[in-house]
Amino acid sequence: MLTAAAFSSLTGCHALQDSDSSPGSAGAESDSGRAVSPLDNPDGTKPGLAALTSAGDRARARALIEKVATKGRGQRTGYDREDFGYAWMDTAPGAVPYAHNGCDSRNDLLKRDGENVRFRDGSDCVVASMTLHDPYTGKSIDWTKSRATEVQIDHVMPLSYDWQMGASHWPRSKREDIANDPLNLIPADGRSNSAKGDSGPAAWLPPDKRIRCSYSVRFAQVSLKYDLPVTAADKHMMLRQCGG
Repeated sequence: MLTAAAFSSLTGCHALQDSDSSPGSAGAESDSGRAVSPLDNPDGTKPGLAALTSAGDRARARALIEKVATKGRGQRTGYDREDFGYAWMDTAPGAVPYAHNGCDSRNDLLKRDGENVRFRDGSDCVVASMTLHDPYTGKSIDWTKSRATEVQIDHVMPLSYDWQMGASHWPRSKREDIANDPLNLIPADGRSNSAKGDSGPAAWLPPDKRIRCSYSVRFAQVSLKYDLPVTAADKHMMLRQCGG
C-alpha cells in the first residue's frame, strides 16, 4: 500500500467489467524471476506471485477462496493509517515473519522479492538498488532508491478495506500485525499500486491477467489468516479469476 500521505488521497477505482485486460506498464517483459506460487507460500516469506496455470492448482485455489466469509463493506469513517502503526515498523507484536530483525518492513520486502540487490554503503538492510520482476504488470523494473516511488509496497488486502471489514474493532496490536505481515505485502509497480487505492478485487485486479488467480489466492490467504470477510462481489470476482 501507499505511504500515509499518498494513500489518504485515494478513493478507490471503478468496478472491473471483465477479467481480460492486458498488461499495461512500460519496460521489459518479466520472466517472473524467482516467483513462488501462493499455494506454496502460506506465510509470505518466499518471493513474488507465480501464476497458477494447472487445472489442479486452480481447483485448489477455488477451494481456498470458497472458505472466505462475506459481508457488506462498512464505513471508512475514523480510518487513519496511524491506527495500523507507523510505516514501516519492525516491531509488530504478533508472530509476524521478519519482525524484530533490525530492518524495517519495506526493506525486508524489497530484499525478499528483489534480484541483484545492492545495499546502501555501511548497511545490510537499506536496499539502494535492485531488479524487480513486478507481478502486477509482468514487467521488470530496474529500481534505485533515488526513484523510490517507482516501486511501492502494496497491502494486498488494503488497510482501509481491513478497517471497513472489521479491523476498526481490533486491538491496535492486531492492526500492526496485518500492516507488516509479509503475507499481505508485495513490492509492485508504483503506478499500478496507486491505481488500486483501497479497492477490493471486484474493483481492481493486477493489469497482467496471468497473475490474477494468484493475486486472488493471496487476498484470500490474508482474509482467512486474520478472519476478515470480503464483500460478496469481491469473492465472486476472486473465484472467477481461478475459473469459478
